[in-house]
Amino acid sequence: MTVPDSPVTTVDPVAAATPPPRLSPVRLPVALAMAVAAGLALLLAFPPYGWWPLAPVGVALLAAATHRRRLRAGAGLGFVTGVALFAPLLAWTNLHTGYLPWVLLSLLQAGYLALLGVATAWVSPLVDRFPPVWPVVTGVLWVGQEALRDRTPFGGFPWGRLAFGQDDSPLLRLAALGGAPLVTFAVAVTGGLLVAAGWWLVQARRQPTAARWWVPVAGAGAAVVVLLTGALLVPLGGSASGGSVTVAIVQGNVPRLGLDFNAQRQAVLDNHVDATIELAAQVAAGARPQPDLVVWPENSSDIDPLRNPAAGARISAAADAVGVPILVGAVLSGPEQGQVRNAGLLWRPGTGPDLEQLYIKRHPVPFAEYVPMRDIARMVSKQVDRVRADFVAGTAPGVVRTPAVVLGDVICFEVAYDGLVRDTVTGGAQLLVVQTNNATFDVAEARQQLAMVRLRAVEHGRPALMASTVGVSGFVTPDGRVSDATGFNTRAVVVRQLTLTEGRTLATRIGMLPEVLLAGLAVAALAGAAVLRRRPG
Repeated sequence: MTVPDSPVTTVDPVAAATPPPRLSPVRLPVALAMAVAAGLALLLAFPPYGWWPLAPVGVALLAAATHRRRLRAGAGLGFVTGVALFAPLLAWTNLHTGYLPWVLLSLLQAGYLALLGVATAWVSPLVDRFPPVWPVVTGVLWVGQEALRDRTPFGGFPWGRLAFGQDDSPLLRLAALGGAPLVTFAVAVTGGLLVAAGWWLVQARRQPTAARWWVPVAGAGAAVVVLLTGALLVPLGGSASGGSVTVAIVQGNVPRLGLDFNAQRQAVLDNHVDATIELAAQVAAGARPQPDLVVWPENSSDIDPLRNPAAGARISAAADAVGVPILVGAVLSGPEQGQVRNAGLLWRPGTGPDLEQLYIKRHPVPFAEYVPMRDIARMVSKQVDRVRADFVAGTAPGVVRTPAVVLGDVICFEVAYDGLVRDTVTGGAQLLVVQTNNATFDVAEARQQLAMVRLRAVEHGRPALMASTVGVSGFVTPDGRVSDATGFNTRAVVVRQLTLTEGRTLATRIGMLPEVLLAGLAVAALAGAAVLRRRPG
């Protein structure tokens, strides 16, 4: 009996060598929905929500929506993501100033994500040609976008950096190695891994005969796990110096929230004086430990205590009662007529103000503490005339030396700027202090600011604290844990003993080098994509 020949399957070598067809861009209506979802996912990563795993998801959605799109479409999709993120994130800016500042600021910040959308669309040929680089390219483009947004215009506005939404994430520990830029890079790389895995899955579905399609998907998933677990291995905190300091934060509160707190200057000062004198009585009764230092928040004395004898006498009464120096947040007149300064001023018991230990805020907020191009700004809104006197910027880092501890003082939004905080640590600061006034905002803004304090404590391996007029105030350990956090719009005094640390983290030592290198790689990626775009086919 003759057995018929078994059929032989032949493989066309040309077909086998042909790569699977490239996927078309996501349909525009779907891409638009993805852009909105990207912004909302990024928003939910930040306080007061704190769903930090959604940040990489937001990055992935935007990257997928803009991949292989025309540049104009990429800009539009990035802008949509930016509006969906920044409009609600910055809603606290419209509570007492009207809608115009909020709208303008949100649209300006969204414009930077529009640039990111253009850049992501532009590099599509590069990541198509070399798929393994997609996560890294995504990461460096985000760092480059934030580097630009943090500096322009008028000194930039770093609110909403990816790193500032990771205060409860394992990735926060990377701040000790490379500061906020490295944390942003890690978040965006994670998002790049997600989008690469998802893109490959969709392509495999279109090509069911593709061999071993699961390998890159599994590899991307494994890389995410390695990144998150590897971050947990980063050592935190400087080496203990053996010393400690007991600090009291006085949150005096204000009679009413809003911009009119400036009209309540005497009441605000009295609140902080009275709370400090009450603390002194509790210390004398043994109910509270004796602090080595008392910290008052920004604007705790909007009456210049150096020129107003009554205000100075009230602060002296508080310092004499508690028996230790008070770091006062004061508004000082001058140096020229019509100018003022936002200051952290050390007030000693018995002797009063120590002008040798005076920090002047180095980064006043444009259109809030000073008005650039006032005549032009007035044509947009006469609200700018609420700022009657321009705040003058200081020039020296906020290194304030007290008998018990060297402070690294920054005021309010300055905590968002990498260099302003780092300068205090390289200048010898043992304890980071953020003096702030949240009376014109809300609890969401205060918690977003506290998340930045947590990152700075990890970044520089220093204990830190935030002192607010109305909350949230609290202490932060060098590994980013918060303790004694106060409520919002309430009067509170918290006292804690802090262990001091010494030495410098890698992030402190290398400064802005990680950001420079990563932003440089972003420029290189854009240039590489330009070369590929010039090639035919």
